[in-house]
Amino acid sequence: MLKLGTVFSGIGAIEQALIRLDIDHEIEFACDNGDVEIDVDYDKELRKIKKMGTIEEKRIYVENLYKTLSRKTNFVEQAYKANYKVNNDNFFYDVKLLDGTDFKNKIDLFVGGSPCQSFSIAGARGGFEDARGTLFYEYCRLVSEIQPKIFIYENVYGVLTHDKGNTWKVMQNSFDSLGYYYKWQVLDARDYGIPQGRRRLYVVGFKNKKEYEKFEFPKPIKLKYTMQDLLVENVKEGNFISKNGKLIITDNVGEEPEEKYYLSDKLKAYVMSPGTKNFMHTDVKIDLPVARALLSTQGNSHRASVNNYVTTHGRIRALTVRETYRLMGFPDTYKVVVSKAQALKQSGNSIVVDVLINILKEIYNI
Repeated sequence: MLKLGTVFSGIGAIEQALIRLDIDHEIEFACDNGDVEIDVDYDKELRKIKKMGTIEEKRIYVENLYKTLSRKTNFVEQAYKANYKVNNDNFFYDVKLLDGTDFKNKIDLFVGGSPCQSFSIAGARGGFEDARGTLFYEYCRLVSEIQPKIFIYENVYGVLTHDKGNTWKVMQNSFDSLGYYYKWQVLDARDYGIPQGRRRLYVVGFKNKKEYEKFEFPKPIKLKYTMQDLLVENVKEGNFISKNGKLIITDNVGEEPEEKYYLSDKLKAYVMSPGTKNFMHTDVKIDLPVARALLSTQGNSHRASVNNYVTTHGRIRALTVRETYRLMGFPDTYKVVVSKAQALKQSGNSIVVDVLINILKEIYNI
């Protein structure tokens, strides 16, 4: 049974990939603060946590810190626990307060993707310590402490050119210092079965050199569906499922989108605007066959040049929550238990499941 650990876990893209591939696995831990921030001395708190006796004691301590210092709800935790079983309630609140040594040599696959951040020492040669103060540093720290057999890291492809390439230089130095054999490549969701133009950087690291040498990033496959195929008026909820690792439409019977997704005349005029002198004039096409990259802020009314809008019965509307999950590779069996605003934020933050599926196939020769 594959032992899985994830950070920045979100709605569980790698978990969905394993489920869809029918790979027997156990979630040893997941970790996500749901964008709830607390003000603590993280170095001091982590030192205190590392002296505690049990994993449960550490988890409860951090959870109480959050309850004491913030009244906000961790909606990611709600979504994650509604869809996945976390053994011994091992859902942790903060990657910066997670003691990876508790899971040393116990994890087969470690997955996460940190936000892109600037580094204080660009291009230095000191390894992952140069990334201290960033969430990427925490990812590397946990790889170092956990020593998983394989890790997968995901980020926006812009890190390659961020700060004139210095950010990626620090990241590469950090990966080099971990002692893993790794490969990296930019992959686009549209090349792996999902009609969304979403380019992301993927880094796959191996402890075993032979496994590293055998691994190649997956080759693109022909796109079967368009964004239009996944709209609820063409496929009602419940009819988009996973079978043998592939997403299929069981019935082309559709349903009416909820009225709340349609744009008022005022909003329609705004989102269809090409912009102003202070806003770059860009293409405002809607009803695209391949969706623009979904945003964590897609619930806001952005212009059609950056967001996705479609036409139903001659009226312009935003994508429904279920449609956004479909466009991230989540079948309709995924339970949406949070508000519309939170659900749209969570789907926009996710990794595309089908890209991970194709990577896993190459890793495990499926």
